[in-house]
Amino acid sequence: MIEETPDLKGDFHYLSQTEGFPFYRNVDFDYYKVGEEGFPVMLEEMRKAEKFIFLEYFIIDRGQLWDSMYEILKEKAAQGLDVRVMYDDMGSMYSLPIRYANMLEEQGIKCVRFNRISPFVSAVMNHRDHRKIMVIDGKVAFSGGINLADEYINLKEVFGHWKDNCIRIKGQAVWSYTVLFLTNWNAIRKTDEDYTVFKVDQPTTQHDGYICAYGETPFDNENTGQSVYMNILNRANQYVYIITPYLIIDTELENALILAAKRGVDVRIMTPGVPDKKLIWNLTRSFYRNLIQGGVKIYEYTPGFVHAKVFVSDDRIATVGTINLDYRSLYLHFENGTCLVNSKKVLDVKEDYLESCKVSHQMAQDDIRHNIIQRLFLGFVKLFAAQL
Repeated sequence: MIEETPDLKGDFHYLSQTEGFPFYRNVDFDYYKVGEEGFPVMLEEMRKAEKFIFLEYFIIDRGQLWDSMYEILKEKAAQGLDVRVMYDDMGSMYSLPIRYANMLEEQGIKCVRFNRISPFVSAVMNHRDHRKIMVIDGKVAFSGGINLADEYINLKEVFGHWKDNCIRIKGQAVWSYTVLFLTNWNAIRKTDEDYTVFKVDQPTTQHDGYICAYGETPFDNENTGQSVYMNILNRANQYVYIITPYLIIDTELENALILAAKRGVDVRIMTPGVPDKKLIWNLTRSFYRNLIQGGVKIYEYTPGFVHAKVFVSDDRIATVGTINLDYRSLYLHFENGTCLVNSKKVLDVKEDYLESCKVSHQMAQDDIRHNIIQRLFLGFVKLFAAQL
């Protein structure tokens, strides 16, 4: 692997040796540019399950998407499969009743409410499980930006067209997602002493580049997600295209974006044209001026809200996952991502970005107008970015 891509030796070493997330030969990776394309594939794979289905999501909301999955989960649990659901207690606070985990248990579905909300103020409440992971039989995994709610597949319109993504992974890299799920699950509900009983040996014949599924945790003193993003920026020669719903960054990341642009790299960031939270949107926009002055191109997705989290660069590397460019994702939350290197499927991610640019508005200095009071207010709000 290193022999094929010697210039990426450091990147491989960081994820596989330092962080413990191995690269595997990529045998089957599919990128679905909107949630509604990936959703029927998820259902199809769930119906084929023979041993287990593991789900770990920030938000579950009852509706057509979740109800369809729920029926399959009940059926599989009744057949004796090991079916587990883990959702973030705060993320699903307004969408699920308090007793929902008990209701799933009554159907034979094992369920964990991650980091239950406490009436007592605690910094631990900031550590949310923002991951999106589905693992089926150890043979196939899904991730990406979508949560399990109807707006993520545009069955319900809340902020215009919801631009998100979903990915399907097959092959040895599925094991990394199995371990990510089991590690969080067993931190709360200790049921597994030997994870390898869920491992499936999948021989690799032909392959298309390399793939690494990685996780972010606030407890290891490593900012894995930000480091992956920084490595892509620092390595880029031609372009870096970025999609993020929120842009609340520190000076280090802001400087890295600007430095890449000043090196002649085509750096583009796509953000929502329709906000889900007006304050956060205005805070995101407060970063535009310096970035544009530094040569970074900013696009706002005119049809609605972008929720995808994507970096793609130089036709050879892409990462798709759950990690926003904001303080919470980069420092406080449990997150996950999938890095793809030297695969033809990197071009699918690039093509999706360029197609989305066609319906987006490139921002200019004149598009950002904040009076002195607004600038002072936003400067004050930035002091509390960790809570937003």
